[in-house]
Amino acid sequence: MGFALLAAAVLALLALVHRYVWRRFVGDTTTAGSPLRRAGTVAAYVLPLLSVGALVSGRTGAPFWLQQVLAWPGYLWLAALLYLTLALLAGEAVRPLLRRLPARRAATAPEAEATETAAPAPEAEAAPAEPVTAAHGSDTRTAAPPVATPLVPADPSRRLFVARAVGGAAAVAGLGVTGYGAYGVLRGPRVKRVTVPLARLPRSAHGFRIAVVSDVHLGPILGRAHTQRIVDTVNRTQPDLIAVVGDLVDGSVADLGPAAEPLARLRSRHGAFFVTGNHEYYSGAAEWVDHVRELGLHPLENARVEIDGFDLAGVNDIAGGSEGQGPDFGRALGDRDPGRAAVLMAHQPVVIDEAVEHGVDLQLSGHTHGGQLWPGNYIAELANPTVAGLERYGDTQLYVTRGAGAWGPPVRVGAPSDITVVELASRRA
Repeated sequence: MGFALLAAAVLALLALVHRYVWRRFVGDTTTAGSPLRRAGTVAAYVLPLLSVGALVSGRTGAPFWLQQVLAWPGYLWLAALLYLTLALLAGEAVRPLLRRLPARRAATAPEAEATETAAPAPEAEAAPAEPVTAAHGSDTRTAAPPVATPLVPADPSRRLFVARAVGGAAAVAGLGVTGYGAYGVLRGPRVKRVTVPLARLPRSAHGFRIAVVSDVHLGPILGRAHTQRIVDTVNRTQPDLIAVVGDLVDGSVADLGPAAEPLARLRSRHGAFFVTGNHEYYSGAAEWVDHVRELGLHPLENARVEIDGFDLAGVNDIAGGSEGQGPDFGRALGDRDPGRAAVLMAHQPVVIDEAVEHGVDLQLSGHTHGGQLWPGNYIAELANPTVAGLERYGDTQLYVTRGAGAWGPPVRVGAPSDITVVELASRRA
């Protein structure tokens, strides 16, 4: 019942936003019955239907080819709708100013014309005008001529010009931001480098480099070519170890297995390790764990391994709790040598409190996308202790990558995708 009410509220909000966007871009800028108005009205119905189709097709088991057909226009429109709406709202502040400027000019023009008409000719200056009198008994009064106040009629052409100017500027801004954000995703993630000093790291492990990859989100939009870009970028950094911290896929092994194949070419001195994210549990986590193992990655399902100079542990995502496969910190970190440094792979930053309790030196996470679409970072801050970057919680440090892909719209604004090379530093060095 609660989910149905939430869905109804979201649909109602989307309907209102689309109505507002239609009015400003179509209703205010076109004439009734014009081809442009008809086309804009059709788009106002078709685009949200494509977006809803893109959102639900994967969950309803639609054929993968249909998911791909719906995903591009449907998801891109969601991002475009956000920035077109924000641009229009900014334009609301400018619209009244543009309307007042011509009104002031129109009001001053009749006054100037009336002054010129009333000015006396030179010949008439010598002959004073006869006062107009009215006899009323014994009183004589001079009657002043009535003064006409000019009325400034509304200018429909100016109103249309303002609507088109504001709408055009909003369209350029909104679509420009969306296009640039899509280019950033399709271009591939950039490398970010962070040095993290660990008190218990031995001198022998000083300078150990971990390539952190998260939130690739292979699906109907980001496929094999995107995976290959990520593999090439990671391999160029020549890391000592690769940590894939969840949300690798949005779909089944049957649909996305070929898209994930380039992962078999990841190269590092100590191999590549994997933990599940919440989206793996929407996509068949058990099958994906087996598949990445076949590709040469080492899944850490509430487990740990000893690396030169530190322990590397991994826990399942919180979403696995619904399947009895949630995070188990005791199993992953119990009975270990407390004198050794511990690095934990955990998809969601919110488990940092348990990491602190178990004496973890560094937690590597993703999940937040850095907000992905501004101002989404402010919403992400409400649900996560850290949205992006490195922060300290007690004796534990938490690093959150913005991720290498994108969920939903293949667009990022204010949160560029990254692959982070974390270099561990020993304080004994």
